[in-house]
Formats: sequence, C-alpha cells, structure tokens
Amino acid sequence: MANDLEIVDQIMERARRAQHRFETDGSQELFDRAAQAAGWAIMEPSRNRTLAELAVSTTGLGNVEDKIIKNHRKTLGLMRDIAGVKTHGIIGDDPATGITEIARPIGVVGAVVPSTNPAATPANNIINALKCGNAIVLSPSPKGIPSCETLLGYIHAEFAKCGIDPDLVQMVPAPGSKDKTQRMLEKADLLVVTGSQDNVRRAYSSGTPAVAVGAGNVTVIVDETADLTAAAQKIAASKTFDNATSCSSENAVIVLDEVYDAFVAEMAKARGALIPAEGADSIIAKLWPDGHLNRSVIAQDARVMIKALELTDQVPSGTEFVAVETDGIGPDHPLSGEKLSRVLALYRARDFDDAAVTVERILDYQGAGHSVGLHTTDDKRAVFLGQVLPTCRVIVNQAHTFATGGAFTNGMPFSLSMGCGSWGGNSIDTNVHWRHFTQTAKIIREIPANEPAVEDIFGAYWAETGK
Repeated sequence: MANDLEIVDQIMERARRAQHRFETDGSQELFDRAAQAAGWAIMEPSRNRTLAELAVSTTGLGNVEDKIIKNHRKTLGLMRDIAGVKTHGIIGDDPATGITEIARPIGVVGAVVPSTNPAATPANNIINALKCGNAIVLSPSPKGIPSCETLLGYIHAEFAKCGIDPDLVQMVPAPGSKDKTQRMLEKADLLVVTGSQDNVRRAYSSGTPAVAVGAGNVTVIVDETADLTAAAQKIAASKTFDNATSCSSENAVIVLDEVYDAFVAEMAKARGALIPAEGADSIIAKLWPDGHLNRSVIAQDARVMIKALELTDQVPSGTEFVAVETDGIGPDHPLSGEKLSRVLALYRARDFDDAAVTVERILDYQGAGHSVGLHTTDDKRAVFLGQVLPTCRVIVNQAHTFATGGAFTNGMPFSLSMGCGSWGGNSIDTNVHWRHFTQTAKIIREIPANEPAVEDIFGAYWAETGK
C-alpha cells in the first residue's frame, strides 16, 4: 500500500499527464470551456448555498448568507475579467520590434488555500489555472477539506458534461498534513499560496516558483472633509461582512480630531458601539486570553462576539461591531494588529499628517504592503498616501472588503489574494489574477538597427557636468 507521500506523487503525476493532454489538444475554446465549467460549479445557486453552509459548519468561520454573496460575486467578477482574454496561441505580434508572443501554460499549479474562504479562493485559483491551460492541485487547510472535496465534486460533474479530464483539478487527500503539502509544493511547477505567513515562507523556500501574498491589517483614515455618514456605513458594512474573515476587513480606523465625535455618532447609527479607552484592557484580555486570538470570537456573529467579550450589558441592543479606543501600536498592543473579528481599533489624530504617521507605524508593525483606506473629498491626500506609505493599494471612499479584491465599481481585478510587494515580502504587488498563471515564448526577429550615437544619450549630461 502506498504511503502518504507516494499518494501525493501519484496525484501530481496524474495532474501532469492530464495537463500535457490539455495543452497538446488545447485551444482557446477548450481553455475557456474548462474555466466556465469550474465557474458554474460554484455559482449554480443550490451548490453555492451548499458550499456556504458547509464552509460555516466545518470551519466555524463567517456566515452563510455572506459566503453565498462572496462565492457568487467573486466568481462572476473573475469570469467577467477573463472573458475574451487570449491565453492560447499567438497573443501579440509587433512588426516594429519583430517580436511575436505565444502564450504557454505553466504546467501543474499547486495552491494552498485558507479556511476563511474554503470555496471562493480555490474556485478563483482553479478558474485562473484552467483559463491558462494548466492543471491544479489544491492543499486546503484541515477545516477546509470538506468544502474543497465538495467543490471538486461539483467541478468534476461539470467536466463530465464537457468531456474534460477530472485529473486537471485535484487535491491533496485528507487528512491534511504539512508533509503532504510540502511534497506538493516541491512537485508543482508554480505555487499560489494564500493563508498563514508560515505557508508563504514554506512556499518561497520550496524551490518552486511561487506567487504568495502578505498579511492583512487594513488601516483606514477618516479625514475632516469626509462624508461621515457614508464613511461610517461603508466601514460597518465592510467590517461585518462574512464576520470579518477577509484580509481586507478594516482593523483600525484613524479619525481626525476635528470630526472624531461626529464620526462616533454616525458609527453608532451604523450599529457600531464605542468602547472607551478605559475598557480596552478588558477587551484585550478576552480577545487574546492566552496570547492567541480567542476562537470563540474569531469570525463570529455579533451576538456571539458580544457575549464572548462580556459586553452584553455594555453595548446597545442590535450592535453589529465594536470600536475600541486606543493609542498603542506594536506587539505590546495587540489591538493594533489583525483581529479577524468584528472588533475595530479606533485612533484619534490631530490632523491628516498625524494620521498618516499613525498608519505608517501600524503598517510597520503588521500589514505592510497590503492596503490602506481613506475617506475624504481631497484626492490629493490619496496620492500622498500612495507616495509615502508602505502600501500597494489606497482604497478611496469605498467599503474596503468589497473594493480591495475587485469590485464592479472599480478597476481592480477580482481576486481573493492580494500581493503586497517588497513591503510584505512578496514578489508581486498586484491582486493575483489570470496573468500570474501563464507565461510566454517570444519569437525574436532581426529588425533595422536602432543604435543611438553616444552624444545623443549623454549630450545634455555633458553640457551640465562636462565630460
């Protein structure tokens, strides 16, 4: 009987053979059909609901209705993004340079996916991989295994309708283990890794090319020019969506002193309860009882979170999230980090420059590279933040969770994985999307010489400095 690692080897070999046939017999129509099959496998309403219910029941994270929305919108947005995109054959031909580009699959993609999105994230990776002519093998988190197995069953059922090889989409079999995942990392041709930073580090050190993403810890500024009602409503909607499972969920809000009290009042209307600074230590003790996030609070419904934090008699009925006043930043102040719950850290700033410094300090502690938010009517401030902060995204006047990973009202590609650039220890600074799943061969032809004179290049420099 084969051992665990031999079983992983067999899965990878089946994926490799399937991918070779997929590429050899490939066409844009075939790649598109496979991607559509995988997309409909998760979007079909009854299957979508089953996946959402299974995800919540097995992981204990998030809520069903929001996961249904996430599965639908993230997949629909991705299908929109890739519609009409050429990923097979000649995709570029430039007579001026003499270069022809030919799209080529990468091979077998290995994807490590988190328990926070055990259906939406693997579906996103699968669709991108198939669109570009690849096979893909998933390694879900232990709690995400049932959702992943069910999703693959739905995809294989759709493949059967189209005559597509089910070995193109497989997973490391249960039970999950670090050894089996490591073997998959080493055997794949490309890794796409979302989840813990331990997984990211293992991917980068595996010897296989990797597209991995950094940690989130979204910090948002509300300045004195902002529409406070809209800002409070958007922050509330974003913070509570799927019980704050998203890496794009707001974790800290910095409000300028001039509008602080007015914003708190608007936040209360949006069902956000203020916990004054003197109550922060009690929240910290219950949210991190042993130095680790309390599992009875992580990604839970509001009533569960409120009860676990012993706030039932301290916040208004109908409270959906809490904002805890603090000014501490760093490892000794855990409120300044990612909380994966309906808990915000609330900071007060003297002015916009002071707020920007606070954001930078928070990102230096956790979340560098991912994204920041700004509610303002002064667009120059958004540009300023993009020029000075260690961040790849500045989300302006939007509900952060819905905007960062692509929205129908902004131009970001739909994704559940955000590259964080060098600030976050990543090789990419964009949302993970289809372009990361393909590569090109270039045909290079001779063209007329385009060699400048040395004087043309250095003339202005010499005029200024001398030779």
